Amino acid sequence: MAPNGEICWTYTDEAPMLATYSLYPIVKGFTRSSGVDLSMKDISVAGRVLAAFPEKMSEKMPDELAALGELTKTPDANIIKLPNVSASIPQLKECIQELQAAGFELPSYPENPKTDEEKGVQARYAKILGSAVNPVLREGNSDRRAAVPVKNYAKKYPHKMGPWSGTSKSHVAHMTEGDFYANEQSVVLEKATSVRIEFESCDGNKSVLKKDLKLEAAEVLDGTFMSKKALRAYYEREMEDCKKQGILLSLHLKATMMKISDPIIFGHAVTVFFKDVFEKHAATLKQLGAEPNEGFGAVLKKISTLPESEQQEILADIDAAYAARPKLAMVDSNRGITNLHVPSDIIVDASMPSMIRGMDGLGGGMWCPDSSPGAKDSHLCDTKGAGCAQRDHRILQSERGVRSGYDGLRPERWSDGQEG
Repeated sequence: MAPNGEICWTYTDEAPMLATYSLYPIVKGFTRSSGVDLSMKDISVAGRVLAAFPEKMSEKMPDELAALGELTKTPDANIIKLPNVSASIPQLKECIQELQAAGFELPSYPENPKTDEEKGVQARYAKILGSAVNPVLREGNSDRRAAVPVKNYAKKYPHKMGPWSGTSKSHVAHMTEGDFYANEQSVVLEKATSVRIEFESCDGNKSVLKKDLKLEAAEVLDGTFMSKKALRAYYEREMEDCKKQGILLSLHLKATMMKISDPIIFGHAVTVFFKDVFEKHAATLKQLGAEPNEGFGAVLKKISTLPESEQQEILADIDAAYAARPKLAMVDSNRGITNLHVPSDIIVDASMPSMIRGMDGLGGGMWCPDSSPGAKDSHLCDTKGAGCAQRDHRILQSERGVRSGYDGLRPERWSDGQEG
C-alpha cells in the first residue's frame, strides 16, 4: 500500500524516459512543498529483465511492476504511468545483449529451448515480452477515457488528411479462409470441468501444452488455429496481384501484443516474399541462425557475417527477389528499411490510420523505395481489423472523400456524447 500522499512515477523507455529526466525533478519540486512524496518505479524493459533474475544480481533488483500491480488494488493508489515499450523478441534480445555488455551475467534468450533450464529461462523472459505492463496496471482504477479538453483539441486541430483519388487502387486485403477468424469454434460448458490442451504433430505424436485447466459452468471455451498452408498461399496470391497491378505492398500486424502469433505470421510473409532466396540458401541461412520471424533486417545482419564472396552471392539473389516481387512500402526509405525489416516497426493500430491520412499531401499511400509517396497500396491486415479499415477506404474513395480533409470521417461530426 502506498504511504499517504505518495505518487508513483513509472520509469520506462525511449522518449518517455528522456522526458522523465526533464519533467520529474520539476514535478517533484512542486509536490515537495505540498507534503506529497514522488517516488520512481522502474518498469523499463531493462529493469524488468534484471528483476526476473534476482539470483544473477549482486544487489537484488525489486520487481517494481509486481509491486505496482498490488498497489492498483488499493483505494489510495496514485500512479503516473508513462508510455512503455511492448517488447518484441528482437528488442528483448538487444536489451539482454546491452545488459550483458554492461557486466550483468544474464542468460541469453533461448530461441529453441531443449533443456528444462532453457525452458525456465524462456518462461521468465516471456513475461517481459509484449504488452506485459498494461494488463497489470489496468487491474486497478485506471480511467482511459480521453479528457474533454483533449477531445476538443483534437476536434479543433485534426490531423491533416491528404486528398484521395476516386480511382485509387489502395485497398485492404485479408485472408478469407484458413485463418483464426474462419476456424474459430466455441462451446458454453454445461457444468464445471477440467480440460487439457494437446498438440498433435504431423507424425501423430501428442504433447500436452496445458493440463488440468479448470473451467466453471456456463464458461465459454473457445479455440481456433491458422493454417500455415492457407496463409502462405494467401501471401503468394496477394504478392502476385500487387505485382500485376503495379502497386505497393505493405503488411500490418500487431507483433508486439500478439506475440505468440504475429511474429510467426510476419516471418511467413518474409519467407514467401524472398522464397527463392530462402530455398536456394536454406542450408547457409540455417547455419547462420537467420530468423525470419525477427524480420528481414535480422536476416541481413546474419548474412553480413559471411565472407565477402558468399555475401555478394546471396545479396545478388535478394536484389533479384526485389525485382521480381511488387515494390515494398518503406518505413525509412532513406536508409532502405522496408515494411518487412522489423516486425514491430509497423503496428496496425498506428500504421493504418497513418496510411489513411497519407503523407506529403497524398491520402491512402505509403513511401516507395525511391522516397516518393505511393498512391496505390495493398495493405495486408488481420481479418478482424481489415473490415473497418477497408470501410474507411471506401468512404474516402467516394465523392466526399476525394477532397482534402476528413469529410465523412471528420471529427467535428462527433456529438459531445460520442466517443469518437
